[in-house]
Amino acid sequence: NLSRNLWYYKTCWLLYDRQKMKKILILIPIFNDWESLKKLIEEINENIKHYNDFYFECLVVNDASTIEQPKINKPSHFKSLEILTMKKNRGHARCIAFGIRHISKNKIFDNLILMDGDGEDRPIEIKSLIDKMIENPSLSVVAKRVKRSEGIFFQLLYQIHKFITLVFTGRKINFGNYSIITKSDVEKISSKASLWSSFSGTIKKNLNTINEINSVRGLRYFGPSQMSLLKLLIHSFSIIAVFKNQVFLRSVFMIIFLSLLNSSLGIFSTIFQILIVGFNLLIFIVSRRENEQDLIKSHENLHDIKNITH
Repeated sequence: NLSRNLWYYKTCWLLYDRQKMKKILILIPIFNDWESLKKLIEEINENIKHYNDFYFECLVVNDASTIEQPKINKPSHFKSLEILTMKKNRGHARCIAFGIRHISKNKIFDNLILMDGDGEDRPIEIKSLIDKMIENPSLSVVAKRVKRSEGIFFQLLYQIHKFITLVFTGRKINFGNYSIITKSDVEKISSKASLWSSFSGTIKKNLNTINEINSVRGLRYFGPSQMSLLKLLIHSFSIIAVFKNQVFLRSVFMIIFLSLLNSSLGIFSTIFQILIVGFNLLIFIVSRRENEQDLIKSHENLHDIKNITH
């Protein structure tokens, strides 16, 4: 009887202690980059080991990889590690959207950390994200890019992207996927059609207040960047397309203003007006990537869930 009572009280204490702890989920989309994933989760494990008031679970969304998954071990500071494999490859943004919606519908958690699986989102900055979240638990935190690791050409394109985004939307978007999101914010964005196309655009449009940390874009663990020029353009236009109504209104004012300057600018005024109209057509086309029904039905693309136990 004594040993039974001790077991009972110990179990009650553990349950009580677990209730006080907060759960953080880590969501990582992956396509073929298994070696990077293995290194990433090892480094994450090293950077979360000092947080005794949290416990961590990791969900990896395998976007129908064509390379067979190698053996992956569950790190010691992960309460669980799940690999969700998709039937068909849908691309990075939609992989993220599925993961966020899956978590909002199926998981109990307090916060969600979203990060890429190739090492460019540096695991050491997880500590900065969590510490900033602890300061104000009601606000989500994004990793603002203050330094990038790509070549000069891509950095120039990124600055052009930020400038065009600011001019046509009035929004300064200087962060990517790397973030820690509150449960309420996850639930808020999980049904937004724009999430199917752009995470950062959806965050900026739907969350009135967010915190931020300074972040340095890291280097890929293995291999060259998979971001081609075409993918970069689609990514940029997808962010801007989230604000297509603002883009249209601002463009109308720009065209009216330019038409008033026809006499002084001449043919340049006409050229700028044509470029603005063409830009709006591109944004409209890209905005069709947003699809609420595809987002809601994204669970139908789930093939299986593998729980890594050791």
